[in-house]
Amino acid sequence: MPDPIDFYFDFSSPYGYFGSFKVENIARRFERPVNWHPILIGAAFQETGNKPLIHQPLKGEYCANDWARMGRFMDVPWVLPDPFPIATHNAARLFYKLDGRDPGLAKKFAIAAFHAYFGEGRDITGAQAVAEVAAPLGVEAEEVHATVQDPAVKEDLKRRTAEAIGRGVIGSPFVIVDGEGFWGSDRLWMVKKWIQKGGW
Repeated sequence: MPDPIDFYFDFSSPYGYFGSFKVENIARRFERPVNWHPILIGAAFQETGNKPLIHQPLKGEYCANDWARMGRFMDVPWVLPDPFPIATHNAARLFYKLDGRDPGLAKKFAIAAFHAYFGEGRDITGAQAVAEVAAPLGVEAEEVHATVQDPAVKEDLKRRTAEAIGRGVIGSPFVIVDGEGFWGSDRLWMVKKWIQKGGW
């Protein structure tokens, strides 16, 4: 089996949301599995000195327009949520709990969480909001609430985020394929070419 595509993202990242559609298309084309890795982008920002795009002068206004334009271009649901950005630790914790027993279910949850936040504008910060996203997938609310409060799960997410930063992950989305890192949704065409050509 060919090496997987590692897809790193934060659930509060618009470009991560758009990238989630593209990366699966690339994976299908080249018959590669995709490992989804939600992280806490704030930890990466602490390392790089960056801050959310929406809070940067001039760039924030540009990006808000670009996200709406991207949604229209890709023909996918798009809403600039309020509040934005948000803390996404609860969604990420549940993802990894689900991933441990059923990666397919975890990916479905990730897609549903992205859609709830950026497709419908629903705040997915709190445990109850995460439970509402997970409920249609058959995940009990009791499990969600227990998971997001579990100290071992909290530490696991911190460890995974630190490992991602250790691999050079500096933003969302960030794709690593065959040992090569690509930052940004606008670099996914390059991921495709890298796989196609075997690198350069």
